[in-house]
Amino acid sequence: MKSLFLKIFLSFWVAFALFLVLAILATLAFRPRTSSWEGLLATALNDSVNAYEQGGSLGLREYLQSLESTQHVRAFLFNENMEEISHRGAPDWAVRVAGGGPRIPHEGFIFPAPPPVLRDSRASSDGLHRYTLILAPPPGPRLFLGPRGLPIPGLFIAVISSGLVCYLLAWFLTMPVVRLRAATRQLAAGDLTARAGAPSIRRRDEVAGLMRDFDAMAERLENLVKAQSRLLNDISHELRSPLARLNVALGLARQRANVESAVMLDRIELEAGRLNELIGRLLTLARMEDGEQRAPSTPVLLQDVVLSVAEDAEFEAQARHCHVSSEIPSGSWDVRGDASLLHSAIENVVRNAIRYTREGSTVEIHMEKRSSAAGSEAVVRVTDCGDGVPPDALEKLFQPFYRLDDARGRQTGGVGLGLAITERAVRFHGGRVEAKNRAEGGLMVEIHLPLLPATFSAEQAMETVPVSSGQ
Repeated sequence: MKSLFLKIFLSFWVAFALFLVLAILATLAFRPRTSSWEGLLATALNDSVNAYEQGGSLGLREYLQSLESTQHVRAFLFNENMEEISHRGAPDWAVRVAGGGPRIPHEGFIFPAPPPVLRDSRASSDGLHRYTLILAPPPGPRLFLGPRGLPIPGLFIAVISSGLVCYLLAWFLTMPVVRLRAATRQLAAGDLTARAGAPSIRRRDEVAGLMRDFDAMAERLENLVKAQSRLLNDISHELRSPLARLNVALGLARQRANVESAVMLDRIELEAGRLNELIGRLLTLARMEDGEQRAPSTPVLLQDVVLSVAEDAEFEAQARHCHVSSEIPSGSWDVRGDASLLHSAIENVVRNAIRYTREGSTVEIHMEKRSSAAGSEAVVRVTDCGDGVPPDALEKLFQPFYRLDDARGRQTGGVGLGLAITERAVRFHGGRVEAKNRAEGGLMVEIHLPLLPATFSAEQAMETVPVSSGQ
């Protein structure tokens, strides 16, 4: 069993039920045996007949009353006419047993049969009369006694009641763990607002302390991530001003520069351009990680975005003697979102493929539709002919500033933000990104985006629907 609730519930229930069963069986094992009752019956029969012959009905009544008080039994003495001669009013069942008839016919769990009743007869001392003694336990509640005096209904009620108590106890112990597990899953999925919920103030056990510690950790983590996002945003904005002044100074320096310094100025311009691109990507990443943003619900023709990216990439790929081919089936490819943001997300993947594919090879862009439980989705698949990536690095490709090789990153100018922006942008639009190594070599990146239904109206297009960015 993998459920902690079931383990606790069944363990407590079995232990409690076993304890009750053993206790009841032990009680039954040590109760008086039938043999001792038979000995008491023979003695009581002789004494009651003697008491009647010597003292009449009054003497017999006194003896039977003393027998009930001392031996805790009920006794009735009948003559041959089935008359109770002590005149105490024998019950119907005693009259039936004295005549050799059946006991009470109602047997079962709710109306169980009484405990065993003993019967014995003997003749009087002169041989003219015959007396019959009925001996039975004293009256009392027999609701929990079944057939043959076995406490079957009591055992059944004890097991059910113990099961209910153990169920409530197991629920009390495991419910905080279930809430903590759900909050942990939300936090792992990127929802930094997930909380386990503070338990009652009266609860001071270890589980309650764990829930409070988890909430404190989640709150601290959320604050740190938000502070990091604000830091990136602020630093990027602050860097724009000196970079603009640097470009102005670079333009003035070119007017006064000679041929020898032109090479150095070109280098400065290149590095300034890279810095400007880095700042722009940092700003984009900071906006993507802002949980308060909303994605517009404007319909976007995804095939137009892919075609535009493919045309630009084909031009850039000529520098490496590569080509970019696209295959887009006909049909409706409308998605909800921002066209420029989707363009940037797909462009980053295609540029990354051009950067690392072999020279003279082809980068392929393929689109297809798939059906899922949530509806139809568009899949944009970008494949290259490079060396691929190690399997353990596939999940890290979409982390900010992650690069497989720093030396190769410096040669290509990459800083590890392109695929991170793609992942945030696609998730911002309700989709997901996957990276896989191809069997024939190279990397394949799939972008999954939810498609709009065919009945999407113009009125719906004007609405703004919030889309969680995972923060």
